[in-house]
Amino acid sequence: MQQFMIGQYGGFDYNKFHKDFRPGFHGIEACSFHTEDDCRNLIAEAQKHGFHTGVHFPLRADAARLRDALFLSPDEHERAGAFQHIQEELDYMVKLRPGYVLFHYPKPVILDDRVNWGYWRFGDRREYIYESEVSLEELMQRSEYLFKWLSGKSREYHFKPVLEFDALNSYVYKHDFLEQLLLKHPDISLCLDTARLYLQEKLDPNFDARALLRKYTKYASLIHLSSVQVNDSVQHSHYPALPELSPAEGWAPIEEYLRIIREENSEVKIMFEHRSDLITAEQLERCYEWVNGILAEPASLA
Repeated sequence: MQQFMIGQYGGFDYNKFHKDFRPGFHGIEACSFHTEDDCRNLIAEAQKHGFHTGVHFPLRADAARLRDALFLSPDEHERAGAFQHIQEELDYMVKLRPGYVLFHYPKPVILDDRVNWGYWRFGDRREYIYESEVSLEELMQRSEYLFKWLSGKSREYHFKPVLEFDALNSYVYKHDFLEQLLLKHPDISLCLDTARLYLQEKLDPNFDARALLRKYTKYASLIHLSSVQVNDSVQHSHYPALPELSPAEGWAPIEEYLRIIREENSEVKIMFEHRSDLITAEQLERCYEWVNGILAEPASLA
């Protein structure tokens, strides 16, 4: 379980920390803290227990701003504002010294015009545009700049930039420009979200979550792990992964995803991005043991 992490969103929740964290876990991912005390508590506990920290951008909650930085926006002023926001957060989090800082990519999300995205959650209309509104060449050009900028900042501030896939269109899963950028900038890695990949496969007949995992897990340093149930509607978002949650009943095929992940990149960190408050302490322990058992299998069996 040395590659396991837990999340702390909205503040440092000691109840969640005591329930979810285990000695030997790799660390904690922090996001949208509301007070200075939250950050101080995270630093204190990291020093006391010797765990690593990561940041799911932004570290500080700000009701006046969108959570995600729109660094690929067609609007150059919006892009400039996004990079300025990131710069401000990097300056603030120097005292935390996170091992990585995670950003959603692409952002704005580029949506396939053919798909009904009604079940995809967006906090603001500015968070997405449609494929018909941006060309592959424009995405490639803006992504090239993003990678170069983040790579420079990673050396300056000593962190690993991590790009978490949001909803994807064919520009990412049918072309190789992103792979080429990841090879060119090996200091930048990916985060793959199991629930998000599953939901897109259920909504988008052109998308194959397993193929995406096989294509990109080798470039990932982090997996956001949770389940979700999708039948006629989307239910139980961010539900903990438990062995009894059957894909036949609409739950994400977590075991199959984990076996692919184990084959492609056995060193990737697993961040449990789930609501542990929905289950008992005994169920949570079973979740950890089940996931660890799958990942610990010899490669020949995975």
